[in-house]
Amino acid sequence: MSPPDSGDPRRALPAVDRLLDSDPAAGWISRWGRDVVAGALRRAVDAERARMAAAEGGPGGSGGAPSEEELRRRVLEEARRRLEEAARPSLRPLLNGTGVVLHTNLGRAPLDPEALRAVREVAGGYSNLEYDLEEGSRGSRYAHCGDLLAELAGTESALVVNNNAAAVALAVHGLARDREVVVARGELVEIGGSFRLPEVVEGAGGHLREVGTTNRTRPEDYGRALGAETGMILKVHPSNYRVEGFTQEAELGDLVRLGERAGVPVVHDLGSGLLRPELMEAYPPEPTPSESAEAGVDLATWSGDKLLGGPQAGILTGRREAVDRLRDDPLLRALRVDKMTLAALEATLRRYRTGEGGELPALRALREPRDAVERRAREALEAVEAPAGVRVSVAETTARVGGGAYPEHPVPSAGWRVEGGSAQAVASACRRGDPPLVGRVSGGAFWVDVRTLLPGQERTAARVLSRALRSAAEPEDDGR
Repeated sequence: MSPPDSGDPRRALPAVDRLLDSDPAAGWISRWGRDVVAGALRRAVDAERARMAAAEGGPGGSGGAPSEEELRRRVLEEARRRLEEAARPSLRPLLNGTGVVLHTNLGRAPLDPEALRAVREVAGGYSNLEYDLEEGSRGSRYAHCGDLLAELAGTESALVVNNNAAAVALAVHGLARDREVVVARGELVEIGGSFRLPEVVEGAGGHLREVGTTNRTRPEDYGRALGAETGMILKVHPSNYRVEGFTQEAELGDLVRLGERAGVPVVHDLGSGLLRPELMEAYPPEPTPSESAEAGVDLATWSGDKLLGGPQAGILTGRREAVDRLRDDPLLRALRVDKMTLAALEATLRRYRTGEGGELPALRALREPRDAVERRAREALEAVEAPAGVRVSVAETTARVGGGAYPEHPVPSAGWRVEGGSAQAVASACRRGDPPLVGRVSGGAFWVDVRTLLPGQERTAARVLSRALRSAAEPEDDGR
């Protein structure tokens, strides 16, 4: 049926009430409810009205106006798309083809199957989160990982909060509130998301006291700053950047001796939290919780979801007296972790206890030989279907650790290079895939680094890429 010969062609847009009586809408209503479907149809009609207005004002004028049946089809299709999109979880899994293993935007370290199993078992019912089974009375959630962490890190005690920034904040609040926190100027790092260490310290109630210069800080710089107002010496490992050339930093042991003489606690912010250095022999040296403990610091803070390979968590290990002070700090309640984090963390730590830390997904991805990555890429390449004019090949790539660890350290890798057509269009189509595939665009090509595809995901990535290539090659429907 054609629209009326005179008047605004937008008058041919179907009424929402009539659309609600259609067969497609009836099925949607049974699934999502009448109000939700009516809202989606209303927005779809508005979108089509705006689209028609834009077409009228563009080159060529209104051109051939669509029929009522075509408008009805378009509106129903748009409503269906909106309903399905709204029904999808906002947080959902994807395929990481970026080559960044600990990708902060993509959730950092994937959890080990044992950690996932522990989360399911604990979260699916009740648990002894804060219940002492021996005494039959209230217990502490911090008892579940504390002893295991202390054992693995070689310290007297340990505590878990929700991330490493929270761990630093709790240390400042519990040990140096309303007092000075002495830190080297070259260690005033900015954490991801423009969250800066000085803001963490000051937000937790500490008064920042900077010492030394950007590139050189000596033990005597700290010594001159210590006084009656000093609450803490904070040593920060600059894990997300490097200063090279004419540099100097105070050794941890020197700071511990200064702190002991002045009666001031020393806290070491490790950041990435490498628990077993022998697992990362191919990478530059990284400070560990055990080394901090051997140096005699009062507390070390580190992350659970970086080089440890577990869930997001902030871990504090150190002297019992310092940890006990933080347990009594009221701020701890605002920073506490839930049962799922504790379950995943404990399962991750047990992998280290049994000597299987290197099998955790993040560490396995970082340790996998380049030849093995290339073999996975070649074996799955046969499943990639490329349209005419598009070439997909296996090529060398350079992966990154990510998560602020080992900055600028290249990780030889391999993946797929997609040439021909619009690389941006392919990237966009991959992100719309099911599941989404996130790669990168460089040098006019679209790249998928196979190192960051978990074992077994290669074929899924090939399927998503194939569909994306077909979609990107199809001409866009301009609606006219």
